[in-house]
Amino acid sequence: MQTDDASTPAIDREIESLAEFDQVVARGTLAGFRVQSVDLTSRTSTLLSLDIAEAVFLGCPMESEAAATVRARGALVFPPVPDLPFDPYRGTLYSPVELFGGLAEHGYARTPDALSYAWFQRTKADGDIFASMLRSIHDDAVSDALDELLVGTRVVGVMGGHALERGSGGYAGAARLGRALARSGLTVATGGGPGAMEAANLGAYTAPFEDPMLDEALELLGKAPSFRPSIGAWADAAFGVRERWPDGGTSVGIPTWFYGHEPPNAFASHIAKYFANATREDGLLARSTAGVVFLPGAAGTVQEIFDNATPNYYESRGEPTPMVLVDRDHWTRRLPTWPLLEALAEGRSMKARIALVGSVDEAPDALASLLG
Repeated sequence: MQTDDASTPAIDREIESLAEFDQVVARGTLAGFRVQSVDLTSRTSTLLSLDIAEAVFLGCPMESEAAATVRARGALVFPPVPDLPFDPYRGTLYSPVELFGGLAEHGYARTPDALSYAWFQRTKADGDIFASMLRSIHDDAVSDALDELLVGTRVVGVMGGHALERGSGGYAGAARLGRALARSGLTVATGGGPGAMEAANLGAYTAPFEDPMLDEALELLGKAPSFRPSIGAWADAAFGVRERWPDGGTSVGIPTWFYGHEPPNAFASHIAKYFANATREDGLLARSTAGVVFLPGAAGTVQEIFDNATPNYYESRGEPTPMVLVDRDHWTRRLPTWPLLEALAEGRSMKARIALVGSVDEAPDALASLLG
């Protein structure tokens, strides 16, 4: 998106599909546009006749004649990168079906998700600036797609541990939380992995259905309680639920290949998967404009609490956003995070935006109260 000044509406200069390409070229020009990962091999004659000054083509397959011509006319062409298990120039977020593609036929190890993790493991420490550049381009493209998706939405983050197993009371509670938040009109965003994250995305997925559907889904999922020892069996159970109850509610998962042992869950309708965990963590919290609910977790969740508390303390992102911590015993005795959070909030405007509740079922009302 580009904005000329504060009073000029933003102009969408990004083209992310062939249909969008055809709509734009019907106006007679591609000048200044950015075309992301659109297969243009069938549009050679169009490319040869267009005004393409200052256009940029990112990972767009095209015939050699077309590529040479658009370069000669002043466009920048970044060709597709061969033999990569991911598209660094992608214009949209991932879907569960895309990341788990080929699961039934070849097993998890041959899915795009697993192959991308394997590529990351091979290249993350080899000092190759090309691989580093590809990761950075990919993550920036994902952030751009995520921002476009969330325009005009009220996002609530749900954080919690990855070890929470299907079939447990904690998992069922996190699912009820996700359902309640989604039904209240909020967009649920999680870290996109298993455990509490999957449960909250599951809850949002079940929001359009009658209440008993969630109970049935929980029973089916409980037959594969964890992604260990088999990611394939764990994912198969989730896709079985999706097949039985298609067209569930929307939510966002924001996982990372940094934690390769944590596969993405299949219940987030949109998945923003990153290579850089720091970018992913900060982006998830910064986009949770309607606040964050923190379920019981360990080191990662504690880190997220204070990653979120810091901009609230300094108001570096504007007015503090709500923070609801769930489970008094966990956050005051086992991991006494709440006393420190209270001490930080004393005398600051964030004091009116934090709450500690005893159970997950209290969290939606607590969040609504903090939001005013």
